[in-house]
Amino acid sequence: MMDFGGLVIVLVAFLAVLVTLFQAVRMVPQGSKWVVERLGKFHRALSPGLNLLVPFIDRVAFKATTKDIVLEIPSQEVITKDNVVIVANAVAYINILNPEKAVYGVEDYELAIRTLVQTSLRSIVGEMTLDDALSSREQIKAKLKTQISDDLAYWGITLKTVEIQDIQPSGTMQQAMEEQAAAERQRRATVTRADGEKTAAILEADGRLEASRRDAEAKVVLAEATKTALSKVSDAIKDKELPAMYLLGEKYVEAVSDISQSSNSKIIVLPSDIPAAVRGIMNNSK
Repeated sequence: MMDFGGLVIVLVAFLAVLVTLFQAVRMVPQGSKWVVERLGKFHRALSPGLNLLVPFIDRVAFKATTKDIVLEIPSQEVITKDNVVIVANAVAYINILNPEKAVYGVEDYELAIRTLVQTSLRSIVGEMTLDDALSSREQIKAKLKTQISDDLAYWGITLKTVEIQDIQPSGTMQQAMEEQAAAERQRRATVTRADGEKTAAILEADGRLEASRRDAEAKVVLAEATKTALSKVSDAIKDKELPAMYLLGEKYVEAVSDISQSSNSKIIVLPSDIPAAVRGIMNNSK
């Protein structure tokens, strides 16, 4: 029978074999690439599937994904060409083609990409006015992709696309724009109201003018008719005084009628002989 010491040796040897196999055999999942270092130096990149390493000499230093990575770019304040502060953020879609460059070419490729996108975005928007920046997302996107693609390629990373998620004036600028818009709406309302009042006043004045003109024409026609009638009466009776008395009497009766229709209290004293009163008025006017 094996003594206790021999059993321990066997167990230790068995564990050493298991550890060695674990160190030597690596299964890389689909959609990944692993960077292997040998004695502290880059050796090779492991592709998906079964891979063998030299135990205790080789080690997996970095595990990279070959899937597309969605990288959020934080919001930042950007000053436009016309000195307006706007807030912009973006999202970048990247893919690691060369894990070796991504690991050894830059300390932290995600931080580097975020910083690069933010810097390039400030540079591009800084050459635009506020109106251009707000209405030219596709142009900004194209320029941004062109500027950073070469740098990402140097790090073994390809830029699939970059999208401008949001670009808008800062809170202070938005408030100022809203106040300006409100003032403009108030100005337009005031102008519209003034134009309406002006048009109404013109129409009212035109109406009064037309009414006065028609009233004057009516009086002229009435006077002409009265003149003709009196002329005919005068010619018929051969009396020059009677038509004038008739006209004055008619005006006298109209005046009394107007006074009687007034709402104020009144006392009307009529002469007993209206023709004599009219004749007296005529005599006084001579």
